[in-house]
Parts: sequence; C-alpha cells; structure tokens
Amino acid sequence: MATRSGIGYDVHRLVDGRKLILGGVDILHAKGLEGHSDADVLCHAIADAILGALGQPDIGHYFPPADPSIEGISSIEILRKVAGIVSERQAEIINLDATLIAEAPKILPYVPEMKVAIADALGVDPDQVGIKATTNEGMGFVGRDEGMAAMAVASVED
Repeated sequence: MATRSGIGYDVHRLVDGRKLILGGVDILHAKGLEGHSDADVLCHAIADAILGALGQPDIGHYFPPADPSIEGISSIEILRKVAGIVSERQAEIINLDATLIAEAPKILPYVPEMKVAIADALGVDPDQVGIKATTNEGMGFVGRDEGMAAMAVASVED
C-alpha cells in the first residue's frame, strides 16, 4: 500500500440572489457563490484534492459545467461520488486539510457542522477533516469581497 497526496483549488464569484453553502452547510451571508452546482468552493477543493491523490481527472470531468442534468447539484453529492471512486479503487482517505480564503463571513462557528457533513459524505471520521479559514488581507478579488477561494490537501492510501 502507498500513501499518496493530492492538492485541490477552487474559486467562485460572490453574487446576489444565491445562498452561501460552504462545507455542505448553509451560511448566513448577504451573497452566495455563483456556479453550475451549489458552488461550494470548499467541497470542490476537497474533491479535487482526493481525485488528484488517486491520479484521476478533476471534478469538471465527472460533473461537467455544461451538463444541464446536474445544474444545482449539491457539492455534498459530488463528495459522495468521489467517495465512490475512492472505494472503486480500493483506496482509503487518510486525512484532508482545507483552507477557505474569504474576507467574510466568519466560519469558525460553522466548522464543526462542516466537518460532520464532509466526513459523512466521504465515509470518514470528522477528526480526519481539517478546516481553516483566512482572509486575503484586503488584496485581490477575495480582498475586494468579489469571490471566495479554497485549497485542500488530501492523503489517500491505496
């Protein structure tokens, strides 16, 4: 068995008229993230990190943004599909570490619920999921509160 690592990164624009979903949790905020799915930037980065650790294509391959049948799909469902790919490969997720980059809102109160939602979707223990947040110190599109980004690292044993 080998332990492999993968990196994921995602970014979405903030827009009016959408609810904000991060880590599978509805977050109270004035704007939401724009995207073909629910645009959960945190789950997307995690999915790509896991797929990268397996040497697989990114989530756009499995969930093409032009596919109308998956418009509005929950990113928790995307993580469930990724967990299925892990299982098909007879691999095991060792741990995940993700960072949300956003000026607002504060996510610390939501982190325990996010960890449970993500862990449940992936079939792992919440202690195997790390979630942190930081700002961009007012710089760039994130600093201007135009969008959010997330990055993640996953370790998988296969």
